[in-house]
Amino acid sequence: MSESSTEAVVAVAAGAAAAAGGWRRATGIAGAAIGVVAAGAAAGVAVERMTVGRDMRRRARLALDSAGPYGSLRGTPGSARSDDGTELYYEVDDIEPEGGPAPRRRRLFGRKAPLPVTVVFSHGYCLTQDSWHFQRAALRGVVRTVYWDQRSHGRSGRGVAQTEHGVPLAIEQLGRDLKTVLDAAVPEGPIVLVGHSMGGMTMMALADRYPELIRDRVVAAAFVGTSPGRLGEVNFGLPVAGVNAVRRVLPGVLKALGQRAELVEKGRRATADLFAGVIKRYSFATRDIDPAVARFAERMIEGTPIDVVAEFYPAFTDHDKTDAVHHFADVPVLVLAGVDDLVTPSEHSEAIADLLPGSELVLVPDAGHLVMLEHPEAVTDRLADLLTRAGAVPADVTVRGYGSTRSSARPG
Repeated sequence: MSESSTEAVVAVAAGAAAAAGGWRRATGIAGAAIGVVAAGAAAGVAVERMTVGRDMRRRARLALDSAGPYGSLRGTPGSARSDDGTELYYEVDDIEPEGGPAPRRRRLFGRKAPLPVTVVFSHGYCLTQDSWHFQRAALRGVVRTVYWDQRSHGRSGRGVAQTEHGVPLAIEQLGRDLKTVLDAAVPEGPIVLVGHSMGGMTMMALADRYPELIRDRVVAAAFVGTSPGRLGEVNFGLPVAGVNAVRRVLPGVLKALGQRAELVEKGRRATADLFAGVIKRYSFATRDIDPAVARFAERMIEGTPIDVVAEFYPAFTDHDKTDAVHHFADVPVLVLAGVDDLVTPSEHSEAIADLLPGSELVLVPDAGHLVMLEHPEAVTDRLADLLTRAGAVPADVTVRGYGSTRSSARPG
């Protein structure tokens, strides 16, 4: 899944249940189950309310929104239409980031020189392309990169097949969407694929549907905090009773909430403090995470409408692309995860590495699901090494780190 993944879902449902108060017994049951999930965060919020007024907390959130540079990086925009007509938004950062000309294919002795490698980043559930902020800042001017928003996320359009034809969202569709973006933004030349959580699953779906593309054009791949399948067995760090209760009622409750989106969005705003606590717990493991980074993650999740959350959620239970992972066996692969990831536990990354014996497995200590925001230096360093091995970045080029997410060292 992604970013706060299922817990983003759970937090949204909690807010909705609070707002909807008296609806149906099923919603009441869901609220009880979700209460088990959110108990730790709720306790922290209760203590905070004893000392900090609601208006002050609201002003603090606004200050954090304006203070951090996160999500401010932009590239050359583009769009493409997927096979069902959904508009997919992407941005390109060329090797000359200041608006200079894009690299051209020079002719050497009457032949065209090889095109540069393009690195394509796919984000996770309830996130946007901006979740790669630190890696984007570090790679600007070093390598050609493409960032895109998955359907119904960020600046991309709502899924036409889902909204107009009632087709359930499947990870397979996301793989076809990625192919659409590649055809538009990288029609030729070598590619490095990088995906976080749902983005990694999207890469697997692409490989499953278009194995020849992986064979002919992909020169390296990075799977960050993702899973090849069996997500229905994840316990999210909860007691067995709480997990079983949530699993039993959540799909139906999300469907009902998605049909009452306007009411639910009001509920999310009313329970913003609880929502923020749950997001922090399921996104980060570091205790002193920069509050502006935590708020940045919260803002991305808040920007995902509840009906989109409900629309995507069932696809993760059905996701199984174990066989597709083998298509990456012949290229350098980085498999990276946070040791304390509660959403796509590191064991799932270890399973990917086991399927790809030649891959590099990196488990980052004191890191949760949003490892690329929590420990950007570690992720960027390993990614830079992968790009060097793939020939995307010359060995003598230094990919700089970018800032820190510790509260004691804010990026400039």
